[in-house]
Amino acid sequence: MDIFADFAARVAAALKTLYPEASDELIARAVVEPPRDPGHGDLSSNAAMVVAKPLGKNPREIAVALAAHFKEAADVESVEVAGPGFLNFRLDEPVWHRVLKSIDVLGNDFGKIDLGRGEKVNVEYVSANPTGPMHVGHTRGAVFGDALASLLAYTGYDVTREYYINDAGGQVDVLAQSAFLRYRQALGEVVEIPKGLYPGDYLIPVGEHLAEQYAGTLRWKPEAEWLPIVKDRVLSMMMDLVRTDLANLGVAHDVFFSERQLHGQGGDIDTTLDWLREKGLVYQGRLDRPKGATDQDWEDREQTLFRATQYGDDIDRPLVKSDGSYTYFAADIAYHRNKYLRGFKHMINVLGADHSGYVSRLKAAVKAVSDGEADIDVKICQLVRLLKNGEPFKMSKRSGDLVLLSDLVGEVGVDATRFMLLYRRNDAAMDFDFALVKEQTRDNPVFYVQYAHARTCSVLRMAESELPALDFSREELSIAPLELLVSPADLELIKVLAQWPRTVAAAALAHEPHRIAFYLYELAGAFHSFWAKGKEDKTLRFVNPEDLKLTVARLALVGAVRQVLVNGLTVLGVSAPDELS
Repeated sequence: MDIFADFAARVAAALKTLYPEASDELIARAVVEPPRDPGHGDLSSNAAMVVAKPLGKNPREIAVALAAHFKEAADVESVEVAGPGFLNFRLDEPVWHRVLKSIDVLGNDFGKIDLGRGEKVNVEYVSANPTGPMHVGHTRGAVFGDALASLLAYTGYDVTREYYINDAGGQVDVLAQSAFLRYRQALGEVVEIPKGLYPGDYLIPVGEHLAEQYAGTLRWKPEAEWLPIVKDRVLSMMMDLVRTDLANLGVAHDVFFSERQLHGQGGDIDTTLDWLREKGLVYQGRLDRPKGATDQDWEDREQTLFRATQYGDDIDRPLVKSDGSYTYFAADIAYHRNKYLRGFKHMINVLGADHSGYVSRLKAAVKAVSDGEADIDVKICQLVRLLKNGEPFKMSKRSGDLVLLSDLVGEVGVDATRFMLLYRRNDAAMDFDFALVKEQTRDNPVFYVQYAHARTCSVLRMAESELPALDFSREELSIAPLELLVSPADLELIKVLAQWPRTVAAAALAHEPHRIAFYLYELAGAFHSFWAKGKEDKTLRFVNPEDLKLTVARLALVGAVRQVLVNGLTVLGVSAPDELS
């Protein structure tokens, strides 16, 4: 049951009845939401102000007409016109009791909505170069992309989680050359890793594996022969390492797409550029010198360009380097055309802070390769600064200067890592304070939310222990006398629960899973507040042996809180423990 969606539909129907000349598109712009000041009522709508100007009418006049329409509604206690034309509704108590009934009936499905209607969405995230283990710089994008994919699946989209393996660039040759030195080391040679190669100890097992499989046979082959062999083996082992790191973070992908399949004669890049040429979107030309560019990093030459400005980009983009090889962007265009040809008209790319300049060019590419049919949302995840008690914190470093993803998870656990990284907007830089994450206070969001779930479980266990005469089966709680939940504390908590479906819809539409984390913290706070009131006021206790009917009703309320916490934490990929140590 989504009260806000229900009343939005009813307000829209009332507008259509009163003003049939109003278009559906205009009416759809009206919203129903909680008022900023709870003292103004339960629901507020801007409908009158949205339609007034296009209809040439006074917004307050429309609001008065709408208020009159709803005054006879059985579930509306009162409706008032405020300010220039806001509608403020107060609902009858049975409405909120129906919310609890809905949570009980729907269980894990409470909050699920069919926004996507089965539409295919490709969410590409992580996509780190396969040159070593995952580090902290990859972690935020991995968690964000995974949670966003779960949120979209929860709201009715057909989601494919994809990882783009950058395995065609020069860095992969450098990786193979680094692994070859470890192979020689495994054969007993004393080797020194030159500057410019990868020095990490994580390549030692690769060298040992090559030595075990090939003995010394690769040692005397020319590079042209051993390089592809070593490259395939090191890429395979690095991707196994990546998959393991991601699995330990609770992150998984459906598709691992190799960049190498785009290259080669007749590959996707060739066919895509030929297709773009036929459409007049590729030409030979010169670009102006970029602002701040020096002679060392700028070459004035005729080159192959993509008409990106035709699709909203700042400049046209080069497709071929001076050495004749394709640019990274040429591969990006081909890759996104490949996605489109696989049936994805909706794409989401999760990129790091150093890729913020890619947004406009990727949007231009997707528009071009799909003839405007497809869209892409590029989500940038800003940097994470590691702190302890407010000071920069350096963890153990087993790979050059990088802090590994496994170090972070090993220090604070999967749940804390995921929740804390989602408890900020993805496009805002954040501090990750290890001391805070280990505190058992409300300042630690993951503890505060998980503790709320553990506390609901504790209440239900206590009730079964102290009131053995009651039947605590699901069936018993489903027929609880909810009409007894009329105190302000009861209704305030139920009203927070009622916002879960609306929160889910807003988060999915905006591609912002942090809204789920914020909501869970708010719900936890409402529940903890109710608990505290019960310590002072006996009539507000969840378990009261002197009033068994009210106790059963309150336990149904506790069960609803537990269910919504589980639903939200599941979307975020965070556990809901029954007890906390």
